[in-house]
Amino acid sequence: MIRRPRVPAPEDFTAPSHSPLVAARLGLWLGVAFGLCFGTGLLSHYLQHPPGWFTWPTRPVNLYRITQGVHVLSGVAAIPLLLAKLWSVYPRLFVRPPLRQPIRLSAHALERISVLVLVCAAFFELVTGLFNVAQSYPWGFFFPTAHYAVAWLVVGALLLHVAVQLPVARAALGTPLRPSAGGGDDRDSSGRRAFLRTSAGVAGIAVLSTAGVTVGWLRRVSPLAWRSASGPQGVPVNRTAAAARVAVPPDWRLEIVWPGGRYALSLADLAALPQRTAELPIACVEGWSASAHWTGVPVADLLRRAGAPTGRPVRVTSLETEGLYAASTLPAAHAGDPLTLLALRINGEELSPDHGYPCRLIAPSRPGVLQTKWVARLEVLR
Repeated sequence: MIRRPRVPAPEDFTAPSHSPLVAARLGLWLGVAFGLCFGTGLLSHYLQHPPGWFTWPTRPVNLYRITQGVHVLSGVAAIPLLLAKLWSVYPRLFVRPPLRQPIRLSAHALERISVLVLVCAAFFELVTGLFNVAQSYPWGFFFPTAHYAVAWLVVGALLLHVAVQLPVARAALGTPLRPSAGGGDDRDSSGRRAFLRTSAGVAGIAVLSTAGVTVGWLRRVSPLAWRSASGPQGVPVNRTAAAARVAVPPDWRLEIVWPGGRYALSLADLAALPQRTAELPIACVEGWSASAHWTGVPVADLLRRAGAPTGRPVRVTSLETEGLYAASTLPAAHAGDPLTLLALRINGEELSPDHGYPCRLIAPSRPGVLQTKWVARLEVLR
């Protein structure tokens, strides 16, 4: 007679790392990381695809640099925390639903489905996010749309999981990691603390090794940072002039149009206007950022000089004829900000082709994909 192998039960897993206390604390840390990642990612999405009610301030100038840096780094921290959390709870996979209690069976099945959705969606977000920062897209879907949609799945499944597990988590979190002074220090409590310290340490190392992409003074200790200060004229670029297939015509002129009016300037005309220099960051959705000194004409001054109306949104169009970001719209607050420049120079040098020659948009607290390069047209909207 062939005996079937016995299915392991949760009580067969006795390592301290599988305790409810460890799972609850890791779940709390992971919830914070996911919350930061979701909140800042939502801001980034609304900045690029703003609904009618959404507004974004121009100050501080580093605001988007901070929020997007937090978005990516909290996602990096979530990877080891998620793996540690799964290790701490995987014995629960061997729990079988109590068949004699149909009501509890339904609740248990709902919990299992929510956990499955949560784990799959979380891995999808973290893995595709890593590929995004590496600018590698080995799939057929559009990353921003899929990333945004699945983020809501993560949040919904996470809230359901928290609601189901809240009594267990509250009881576990109320248990001290270290026994009371008179109780000694047993092996299990030492093992739990060691596992939690290791998990937190690995998450911290992961953040430190990548944080240099957005925190300049950490670049020397961030070996895994995917961008550095290197690049044309000391600032990295994502999309080169060659990749964008941009050819600047010899008779290039900047067009400024508005309802009932039109104005044009040559590059020499732009260079002859009063210039302003500002230190502003390029902050990309991949999480990297770098500051530079930009010199150019404030967009608001340029509109006034042309006789165009101010206090309105401005659509900025590039010489680039293809691509999702060949044009962007400046909200009225950004169009009127004196630090929003049509830049001609970077760090004291004329813009290179890869940085947007003959001129480019640079505005405070904006995603890099919306800092349009190779500008050919400003259109004042109604």
